[in-house]
Amino acid sequence: MMPLRFPLILASRSPRRREMLGKAGVQIAVRPADLDDGVLRPGRVSPEQWVTALAWFKARRVAEQAQAVGEQLPGTIMAADTICAHGDKLLGQPRDRAEARRMIQHLRNAVHRTITGVCFYDPHVPRRVLLVDAATVRMGEISDDAIEAYIQSDQWRGKAGGYNLSERIEAGWPIECEGDPATVMGLPMQRLAPLFAGLRSPQP
Repeated sequence: MMPLRFPLILASRSPRRREMLGKAGVQIAVRPADLDDGVLRPGRVSPEQWVTALAWFKARRVAEQAQAVGEQLPGTIMAADTICAHGDKLLGQPRDRAEARRMIQHLRNAVHRTITGVCFYDPHVPRRVLLVDAATVRMGEISDDAIEAYIQSDQWRGKAGGYNLSERIEAGWPIECEGDPATVMGLPMQRLAPLFAGLRSPQP
């Protein structure tokens, strides 16, 4: 693993990723990538390959944005992407209520995998490190009325598969997770914790 420089440049708008990193004591600077991954298609690759590719695309885009204006980023870029895989379907963030409704209806009474890919990229070296983690999620019976109330609340926005694990468990949805729950929420914190423990400031 390459040495990480902080603050980590987080290439994400996700408040959940910011919260998890904050709880881990990691100093970050938020710099979302202006990249619409919803228009990209995976082709003939595995979900693990696709989600790490998306993380790399985002990290590289942040580096390109800084380079375009002659900016020297103060830390290592960190990007991540999360998708749900059920059968041959890959579910990212729903674009509207209709798509969110279809996703939740598709996932209820079924088992799916949630996969998060992470990319650390230091354009000054340059060097990148990719990692991926997956968790298995079992979602039980959820009534149509409960789904509809959730869809109308708009709490599904910005969430892979249209849901946040901890929020839905707190709401009483019958959901079980095998693996790191943080992976389902956007960052595999169990795998990242040893890396963050070694963070050090860049030398002057």
